[in-house]
Amino acid sequence: MHLEAELSSYWPLLLALLAVLILLFKGPLARKFGGVEEITAERAVQLINQHDAVVIDVREQHEWSRGHLPMARHIPVGQLNKYLKDLEKHQEHHVICQCASGMRSARAASQLRKAGFQKVYSLKGGIQAWRGAGLPVEK
Repeated sequence: MHLEAELSSYWPLLLALLAVLILLFKGPLARKFGGVEEITAERAVQLINQHDAVVIDVREQHEWSRGHLPMARHIPVGQLNKYLKDLEKHQEHHVICQCASGMRSARAASQLRKAGFQKVYSLKGGIQAWRGAGLPVEK
């Protein structure tokens, strides 16, 4: 009985720990269960060069204007649904979604998966990783 009383006094701490764990793993788990594959900048270059992959930059206009991947299309993540019809012609292509760090691109890639795109990826680390790999950016 004494052990039961001790354990019950720890339930708020256990709930707090559970909440922290959920927050820590929410992004990676959502990407994993959303069917979104994260790829490195190097893998993105391979897909672009070997398979003519389509790159969609889902950042906002002010971010886009500071530099973006060569040949990328600019469609802010909040407007992606408006462009789905236009993007349907790329459903059979490799599509790489890219943002600043990889969070919005994972969300956009998940939206595209739900819309029927099979070969859709999120650039892990976003344009920060792209620049970190020494890859070109255009303005």
